[in-house]
Amino acid sequence: MSSTQIEGHKWRFFRSGGFDQVALSSGDDLRNLAQLDPKLWTVLNCPTTGLEFDGRTAALLDSDGDGQIRVPEILAAVQWACSRVVDADLYFEEPGLPLDAIVDNDAEGAALKQTASRILSYLNKDPRSVLQVSDFADMSALFAPGNLNGDGIVTAALSSDPEVQTLLGEIIATQGPAADRSGTDGVSTDTLAAFFAQAASVVAWHEAGAADAASILPLGDSTAAAAQVFQQLRAKVDDYFMRCQLAAFDTRASEVLNPAPAVYSALATRVIASDDADVAALPLAAIAAEKVLPLRDGLNPAWAAAVQALHSTVIVPLLGKRDSLSATDWQAISEQLSAWLAWQSARPATDVHGLGVERLREILASTGQQQVAALIADDLTATGFVTHVEGVERLVRFQRDLVTLLQNFVTLSDFYRGQKKAIFQVGTLYLNQRSCELVLRVNDMARHVTMAPFSGCYLVYCQCERKGEAPMAIVAALTGGNVDELMVAGRNGIFYDRKGRDWRATVTKVVEQHVSLRQAFWSPYRRIASFVETQLRNFAASRDKDIEAKTTTGVSVSAPAPGVPAFDIAKFAGIFAAFGLAAGALGTALAAVMSSLFSLAWWQMPLVVAAVALVISGPAMTMAYMTLRRRNLGPLLDANSWAVNTRARINAPFGASMTGVASLPAGASRSLRDPFAEKKRPWKLWLVLLVIALALVAAWQLGFLPL
Repeated sequence: MSSTQIEGHKWRFFRSGGFDQVALSSGDDLRNLAQLDPKLWTVLNCPTTGLEFDGRTAALLDSDGDGQIRVPEILAAVQWACSRVVDADLYFEEPGLPLDAIVDNDAEGAALKQTASRILSYLNKDPRSVLQVSDFADMSALFAPGNLNGDGIVTAALSSDPEVQTLLGEIIATQGPAADRSGTDGVSTDTLAAFFAQAASVVAWHEAGAADAASILPLGDSTAAAAQVFQQLRAKVDDYFMRCQLAAFDTRASEVLNPAPAVYSALATRVIASDDADVAALPLAAIAAEKVLPLRDGLNPAWAAAVQALHSTVIVPLLGKRDSLSATDWQAISEQLSAWLAWQSARPATDVHGLGVERLREILASTGQQQVAALIADDLTATGFVTHVEGVERLVRFQRDLVTLLQNFVTLSDFYRGQKKAIFQVGTLYLNQRSCELVLRVNDMARHVTMAPFSGCYLVYCQCERKGEAPMAIVAALTGGNVDELMVAGRNGIFYDRKGRDWRATVTKVVEQHVSLRQAFWSPYRRIASFVETQLRNFAASRDKDIEAKTTTGVSVSAPAPGVPAFDIAKFAGIFAAFGLAAGALGTALAAVMSSLFSLAWWQMPLVVAAVALVISGPAMTMAYMTLRRRNLGPLLDANSWAVNTRARINAPFGASMTGVASLPAGASRSLRDPFAEKKRPWKLWLVLLVIALALVAAWQLGFLPL
């Protein structure tokens, strides 16, 4: 809808920067912002970074997360913000959101108000106090271990029952911690269910063992130790009896199944230890058909100790004392321990065994599972709290920051009214006895140096450094003062950011533009003076070089070297004659000019001087006027990914306010006596008097003065 179609709201505009800007000063302006034609907005989008604006607030405004804040996102934020408070004028007041300012006539509003009330209680604040952005800086204060936070994970701090607290600790110890939003270890629904399932399986496993104790525990409490020794030798003994059975099957196998002589030859050449791997790989005893396993003599030395442990721990308790073990005896032992081994293979793989079966029975018999589940259910009821905490934070941040953004987006009132800096102004640059207030951060130097010159501003790019901080690039617009003596390479200044921190600023690039008409007027004369100075310096340097060359070669009375011309008096006289002719011509021209000048009436002389000055300075002043007239903030912001919707001019008065030039304080006194000032010499006075005398003589000779 265009501005002529707006109904029901009277907009107020102010003119600044050469264009009309809407004045946003009341809640009614905010509520009707959607009716304002976007063509009347100053900016159509801006980046979320590189600004002197709260990054968290910018992220909340950037609903699609693309790093840009656009008009629809602004309108959506304003509409939501106005609908959530009783009076939208609150956004123009000092930062702080009172509890009674939140609208609670719908479900969302009621939830926000209830959440805000809980936040105040969690922060130990009076319910009548206001919420500030700083209250959300440390979320751990809102999601403390003793507070329900809606994540479905409970900590020991949520229960006052010591037994429940102990149970929670045991669950965490055996199942691993679940990360609570408070940062404390807790228990989730999954870990609770897994713990009790494992506890039940462990108890059931123990009960199964107790129910069949006669077969499972043939040696009673010593069964576990005996089974361990049995398992250690089981494969080796099985191997021995299988080899003996093969030897019985075929007598030719005996020789092959026993170690070959070459094996012993290899062992004979080195030191053999009792735990030697090659020795341990040999059979328990010599292989023969239907042979029993000796338990004392004839054993492989690497296994002798283990066989003795098997004899004392397993064989004697089950079969009685003996000197050898037959295959039948070994089968009987295996059958008696098979029930134990089968029971052990069914042992649940869980850390809850460490709690002991009696503690597990106690836990299963208690109501601990139901109590922890109830705590989790209570915590889950606070899921809405977490969601609405962000809503309350958003509302608090909008109350503080929304109008600030609008005054740099819908309008540029912060920039043009000068009461506070705009969000794109990052600080103040002090350089060459001036302070520059229009300073922007440069994120993409290549893009910036391409677009920024279209602003028509004299730009100074600087690299800023500060200990402990990442370097940053800035650009400052010089909009006042004299810039003729500004140098590029190595020129240093001081940059103060918005936090008051000082940075060392080094000039890296200058984009030269006219700064004022006064500078443009004098620029031709400065260029002429600079040209003359340069020529004189070059001439003096060349003469000095010639003199130095002549003095270093020494004086010689010999004849001139071949190829070196002798001094020609006639040529020398010709040079002097040429100088005389030039001086005469110059004098004639000067006399003609003076004659023409003195032929005018007295009131015409100033006009001639002004005309000459205009001819000399006119082109430069015309170019300066055209440059200053097109001086525009837009390209500077566009180079930083803004979309400026108007021509935001920086005219001469406003530009002068953006660049401060050094001046003595009001009321300051000054002594003009300089003890190191150069001594005055009268030659300047004599020169002026000589010029006046020559002018009077010329006027008398031309008849302009009576005798």
